[in-house]
Amino acid sequence: MKALFIGRFQPLHKGHLKVLEYASTQYDALLIGIGSSQYGHTLENPFTAQERKRMLKHALAELHITNFQIVCIPDIHDPPRWVAHVCSLVPEFDVVLSNDEFTTDLFIEQGYVVNKTPIYKRDLYAGKEVRRRMVADEPWKALVPKEVYDIIQKINGVQRLKAIVQS
Repeated sequence: MKALFIGRFQPLHKGHLKVLEYASTQYDALLIGIGSSQYGHTLENPFTAQERKRMLKHALAELHITNFQIVCIPDIHDPPRWVAHVCSLVPEFDVVLSNDEFTTDLFIEQGYVVNKTPIYKRDLYAGKEVRRRMVADEPWKALVPKEVYDIIQKINGVQRLKAIVQS
């Protein structure tokens, strides 16, 4: 059975990783959709699709998870057509994994099976919280996998985010 999980991964955090680790044991294959893939260098989406893809690949490799494929999914800002748009970009799948009510509703309306995933400390492990801490010079390293921290450091991601906030 093949599952689709879509996220923006801005950045990939330990909550995402727990979901992917769980899903990799429950399904034969994972399709990981990088949502809003056309965006980067903005407050909501500071990291590019290629940077997010690298974060995913390195963090999953560290956990020896290999049953995945990553697909970039640009936004079209048209909810009635969004599911068809996603399906035009990703290989066939059997189930969607999502706790997001909007995503769940859109896929269910189109006849797809949607399964909820375990939630792991959502108030702490959230991209918005990681980005907030980066800008505020508060500790954030423990919220992301080591591989993600290393990539963000290498690309000067904190400085990028601070520059975006100041502009």
